[in-house]
Amino acid sequence: MVPMLNKLKLAANLAANMGSRYLLFRISHELKKKTGLLKKKFPVSPPFRTYLTLQQWKDQPSVFFFRDRESLVLKRQPTDLLKQGFENLRAGKFLMFNSFEMPLGVDYDWVTNPDTGFRYDVRKHWTEIPDLSKEAGDIKYVWEKSRFSFLYDVIRYDYHHGEDCAEFVFAEMLGWIKCNPINCGPNYRCSQEIALRVMNWTFALHYYRNSAALTEAVFAQIQFAIYWQLHHVYHNIHFSRIAVRNNHAITESLMLYLSGILYPSMPGTTKYMEQGKKWLEQEIDYQVYSDGTFLQFSMNYHRVVVQLLTWAIVLADKNGHRFAPMLYDRAEQSVKFLAACMDTASGQLPNYGNNDGALFFKLSEADYRDYRTQLQGLAHALGMTIPSIGVVEEVQWYGLPTRLEKEWKVPDGIHSFPEGGYYLIREKGVLTFIRCGNHRDRPHQADNLHLDIWVNGVNVLLDAGSYKYNTDEATSRYFSGTQSHNTVMLGKTDQMLKGGRFIWYYWTQAKNATVVETDTAYRFEGAISAFRHVGNGIVHRRTVEKARGSNVWSVTDSIDSKPESHPLRQLWHLPQAGTEDVVITAQEGETPLAAQEGTGWESSKYGLKAATREVVFTASGNSIATQIAIKG
Repeated sequence: MVPMLNKLKLAANLAANMGSRYLLFRISHELKKKTGLLKKKFPVSPPFRTYLTLQQWKDQPSVFFFRDRESLVLKRQPTDLLKQGFENLRAGKFLMFNSFEMPLGVDYDWVTNPDTGFRYDVRKHWTEIPDLSKEAGDIKYVWEKSRFSFLYDVIRYDYHHGEDCAEFVFAEMLGWIKCNPINCGPNYRCSQEIALRVMNWTFALHYYRNSAALTEAVFAQIQFAIYWQLHHVYHNIHFSRIAVRNNHAITESLMLYLSGILYPSMPGTTKYMEQGKKWLEQEIDYQVYSDGTFLQFSMNYHRVVVQLLTWAIVLADKNGHRFAPMLYDRAEQSVKFLAACMDTASGQLPNYGNNDGALFFKLSEADYRDYRTQLQGLAHALGMTIPSIGVVEEVQWYGLPTRLEKEWKVPDGIHSFPEGGYYLIREKGVLTFIRCGNHRDRPHQADNLHLDIWVNGVNVLLDAGSYKYNTDEATSRYFSGTQSHNTVMLGKTDQMLKGGRFIWYYWTQAKNATVVETDTAYRFEGAISAFRHVGNGIVHRRTVEKARGSNVWSVTDSIDSKPESHPLRQLWHLPQAGTEDVVITAQEGETPLAAQEGTGWESSKYGLKAATREVVFTASGNSIATQIAIKG
C-alpha cells in the first residue's frame, strides 16, 4: 500500500509540474501507438513518385545562403586538419559527437549501434522502435551519422582543398535512403533528427547544384525521401511541441517553415511553411526567455537554438520574409547572454546543463567547445558584430557581410539574468558563474546554486557535463545529480528526487538572488527551496564574495531546517592537472574542517569521461564557510 501511495504522490507532483496538457497528450499518444492508429499516419513502402524534378528544383525562385559552389568567394584556406578529417571519414572512421572517432567502416549500414553492435530491425515501423533499450544501447550512436552534419566537413574540404567530393556525398545520401525504408527503423524514431537530415541534405544540394554527379536519377531518389521526411515531421510535430517542448520543437518548426522556401513546388510545403512559421515564433516566445536565457538550462542546447535562429533569420531575410519582432529580440538577447557567460581566452562556456555533443552546422575548424563562431554568425545575421571575436568563416558561408558598424562588447562587472537564474561576475581574464533559478520548465540536472570559476582560460571549478544519456544508473545519477556540481548535498541526497530517465521530482526553486558590486568586492546572495523529499521548509542559502582585482572567493553555505540525520556536504570539482595553485579551506563556525580529497568525473564532450579532483567538506551543523584562493 505504501509504495502505491508513493507512486500516486509522485504522479501528482509530476502533473503539477508538467501540466494537464502534457499528461493528456502522453496518454492519448500511447493509446494511438498501442491501437495502431499512429501507424496509419505514417505509411511504409509508399509508391515512388516524382514530386519535384531536378530542373524544377533549380528553377525555383527561392534564395539560399549561396547559389552554388562556383559562386562562393571565401578565401581558400586548406589545412592538414581538414584534410585528415576527410580522409578518416572516407576510410570509415567517424567522429562521434564532435568528440571521438569510431570505425564505422566504408559499408556502414546506418542502423547498427557501433557502441554495442546491436542492429535495429528496419522492417519495424518507427513506432515499434524504443529509444531506450539496454540491449540496443544509446540510440544516439545510430542517429549521430544519420543526421548528416558530417557533410559540412566534406564540403569545407571540397572547397578549401579544391577536391570534388560530390560523388562521395551523393553516395552517402543514397546509401542512407537504401538502408532506411520510409517510416521504418531507428532513423525515423526522432523527428528532430529527420528535420536536421533534410536541412543538411539541402545544404549539400545547393553546394553541388551544378555537379555532374547530381543527375536526374540521383535527385529523384533524394526528393522522394525529402517529401516523406517532411510529411513525417509535420504529422508528428505535436509530440515535440507538447510532450518534449525544447530545441526539438524549434528544429522541427523551423524545417517546416523552410520547406516552403526551399521546396515551394513540392506538395504540402505551402501549408507546412505557414504552420511552421507560426509554431517557430510560438516556440521561441515560450522557450527563450526575455533576458536571453533558455528553458533547457543548457549552454550547448542554447547554442543549438543560436544556429537554428541563424538559419531562420538569414533565409527569411534573403527571401523577403519577416518574423515577429519578438524573435529578433530573443535572438539578440541570446547572443548577449551566451557571450557574457563565455571565457574570453578560450571561447568556451561553463559545461553547464545537458551536453550531448550537438553541433548541427559546423562551418569552421574551431573546437567543439568554442562558441565564438556560432555567436558571431547569429550576431551578423542580426546586423551587429562582437569585435573581440573577429571575422569567422561561418559568417561567410551564410553570405553575410564580414564588416559591420554596429558593435556589441561584453562589459566587465556584474551581470544578472533573473528569468533563467544566472549571475555573473566578469573581470579581465576571470569569470565567476553562479546558477540560482526557478524551474517553470523541466530541469534535467540537480545543480541549483552551482558555482563555476574560470581564470585565464582555465576552468578552475568545473561542471562535470553529461557523459551519456543511456548508461548505468550510478553513472547517470552522478552526472545529472548534485554530486557532480559545485554546491551542497545533505548526506548523499540530491537537491531533487530522481525519477525516470530525464525526470526529477520536487523541483528546486529560487527564493531570492542578487549580485552587487562595491569598491572592494563583488557579492552574490541567493537562496533556493530544496530537498523537499527529505523534509519540509529546507532552504539552501549561498553567499559568494569575490575580492575586486584578486583571485580570492569567500563562499558561505547554510541550510535552514536541516534534518539532524543528514550531514551538510559541500563539494568542489577541479581538473586533475593545472590547478595546483588553487587552495580551498573551510570551517564550521570557528572550527577548521578537514578536506576529503577524492576522485570525481568530468565529461567535456559526450561519451568521454576523465577523472577530476573532488574536494568535500562535511559539517554536522547547518553552515560551512569556505575560502577559495588562487596563488600567484
